[in-house]
Amino acid sequence: MDKRLLDILCCPVSKRPLRPLTSTELNTLNAAIGAGSVDTVAGERVSEAFGEGLITTDEKVIYRVDDGIPVMLPEQGIGTTQFPGFPSPAGVPQNP
Repeated sequence: MDKRLLDILCCPVSKRPLRPLTSTELNTLNAAIGAGSVDTVAGERVSEAFGEGLITTDEKVIYRVDDGIPVMLPEQGIGTTQFPGFPSPAGVPQNP
């Protein structure tokens, strides 16, 4: 994803900045999607694995990136509270 685009993007709800998902976070998310246990904030089941994603810097909401294009629709966000102990990348503290 283009760094300039990432610098101007923010969560449409919280207005928090976004960062790319780490490989650990992406693997955790895709494993949960494969198990059929991931819903969007609108309550729709997520059935397609992510190739790429963005997460708010407070690590609360994940957004899909399709073919390099962020899907920033509020109802398509995925809350991380459905993943107990969601992995945080090394050196990036989880914010309350």
